[in-house]
Amino acid sequence: MPNPPQPRAAALTFTAVLLFSLMTGCSDGSKKEEDLTAQKLNWKECPAPSESEGGGNAPSPLPGGTEWQCATLKVPLDWAHPKGDTIGLALIRAKTSGDPSKRIGSLIFNFGGPGGSGVTTLPAFGEDYAKLRTRYDLVSFDPRGVGRSAGVKCEDDSQLDAFFQQDATPDDAAEQQKLLKNTKTFNAACEKNSGKILPHVPTTDAARDMDLMRQVLGDAKLYYFGISYGTELGGVYAHLFPKKVGRAVFDAVVDPTQNSEQSSLGQARGFQLALDNFAEDCTSKTEDCPIGDTAQDVKDRIAKLLKDLDSKPIPGVFPRQLTQTAATNGIAQALYSKDFWEYLTEGLEQAYDGDGKVLMLLSDSMNGRSENGQYSNLVPANISINCADDKPRYTSSFVESRLPEFRAASPLFGDYLAWGLVSCTDWAVAGAADHPDVSAAGAAPILVVGNTGDPATPYEGAKKMVNALGKGVGVELTYKGQGHGAYDSKNKCVQGAVNGYLLEGTVPPAGTVCS
Repeated sequence: MPNPPQPRAAALTFTAVLLFSLMTGCSDGSKKEEDLTAQKLNWKECPAPSESEGGGNAPSPLPGGTEWQCATLKVPLDWAHPKGDTIGLALIRAKTSGDPSKRIGSLIFNFGGPGGSGVTTLPAFGEDYAKLRTRYDLVSFDPRGVGRSAGVKCEDDSQLDAFFQQDATPDDAAEQQKLLKNTKTFNAACEKNSGKILPHVPTTDAARDMDLMRQVLGDAKLYYFGISYGTELGGVYAHLFPKKVGRAVFDAVVDPTQNSEQSSLGQARGFQLALDNFAEDCTSKTEDCPIGDTAQDVKDRIAKLLKDLDSKPIPGVFPRQLTQTAATNGIAQALYSKDFWEYLTEGLEQAYDGDGKVLMLLSDSMNGRSENGQYSNLVPANISINCADDKPRYTSSFVESRLPEFRAASPLFGDYLAWGLVSCTDWAVAGAADHPDVSAAGAAPILVVGNTGDPATPYEGAKKMVNALGKGVGVELTYKGQGHGAYDSKNKCVQGAVNGYLLEGTVPPAGTVCS
C-alpha cells in the first residue's frame, strides 16, 4: 500500500473549486469536452513502470494468464477551462474473469497517498481482488501529478537523499532555521520544475478526472474502491456527482472534518497506539522479546535510540547514515501493517548493535526510494496535492506552541508530526480549504470500513465520514484489527461484506463488527 512520505494528513479541498464543480457538473456542450467524453482508449501491453512510478519490471500476468493492459486518458489540464490544454492520465486494467453477461462494469481503485501510483500498485495486489474480478474489470490510474500522469518533479535523487537525512525535529532556533530553509529550497524546486501542473492537482480535479474516466469506460455509474486518501477522493467525488455513485467502498478512512493540524495530531495518537500494540505483542509472546523486557521497556529503548541518533547517526545503507529522522520514518513505515512488525523487531535489534540498514530500508520504502537510489515521485506528488488542498500555512512559532499537545499524544512521533506541518510553507500555490466537503445527499449507499488499530487513518474517522456523507449514504463497518486498512488483512468477515456489496449489491447492516 502506498504511503505518504510523512504519516500526515491526507489532502484537503478547495471550497471555490467545489462550487465551480457543482455548477459545471454536467457537460457544457463544448466541442473539447464532447471530444474528451467520446475518446476511445487504446489498451495495449503495459510497459515497465517509469522511474517516477518507482521503476521495476512490467506487471506479470495474473494467475490464469490474464494480461494487464495499459492506456492513456486525456483530461483537461485546467477543469475551469476544459477547451484548453490536456494532459494524459496513465491507466491500467485487468479484464473480468467471469461470464461477460454478468459483468457489472469497471471497478476503479485509488490506493491513497496522495501520490501513490495506481498503475504499479494494482498489479501488486491484483490476486487479492480475484473475487471482485469475476464481475468487474479491475482498473486503476496515476492521478494527475503522479507517476506518468504529468508527474510533479522537484529535486533530483542526490538532493532527495540529503532532504530525507535532515533533522526534521529541530531542538533549537538554528535547527529550526535550517529545516525551514531546506523546506523552502525543496518547494522552490517544485515550482521551478513543475510550475505548470502545481495549480491543477487538487482533489476536486482528480474527482472530475474520475467522472470523465467513468464515462469513457462506458459506465453509467462509478464503481469505486478507495483506500486511505482514496476515501477522501471518493467522498469528494460523491459530493460533486452524487447521482453517479454506483457501489463504492471506503477502506482506511480519512476524517473529512479535520484540518491538517487536527489530522496530524490524530495520526500522532494513531501511531502511538500502533507502537503500544507492537510493544505489547512482542513482550507478551512465550519466547523472549529481543528488544525489551516489558512493553514500556521496548518504548523506552526506542526513545533512547532516537535520542542517541540525533547527535550520533549509525551506518545505514552505504554510504548513508541512519539519522534520527530516517529511523523515526522507518519505524512509522513498519507500523502500517502487522506483517511488518517482525522487520521492525529485526531492525531495532540490529540498530541497538550499531547497524541501521533495516530501519533505513523501511524509511526508503516510505519515501519511494528504490535499491538503485532512484526515487519515484511519491513525495513531490504527496506534498503538491496536500499543499494545493490544505489552506493553512503553519509557522515555526505555531508549531512550537502546539508541541506540548503533540508530545502528549505521542512521545515518539509527536515532534515529527508537528514539524511536518511546515511542509507547505512558501508553497507556490495558495492552499484551498480547511477540510473537504463530502456531503452526498442522494448518493447510493457507500460502505465505510474502519479499523480500530489503524495508525495512519485512525478509526474515529470512519464515523466522521459516515456522518459527513449524510443520512442514508454512509454505512459503517468496524474491523477490530491492526494495520492500515481492513480488506487486505484478508479477514473473511470484512471481505465477505465488501464482496457482497460490490458483487451483489447487498448492503451489510450498519454497525456490523468484524474481528
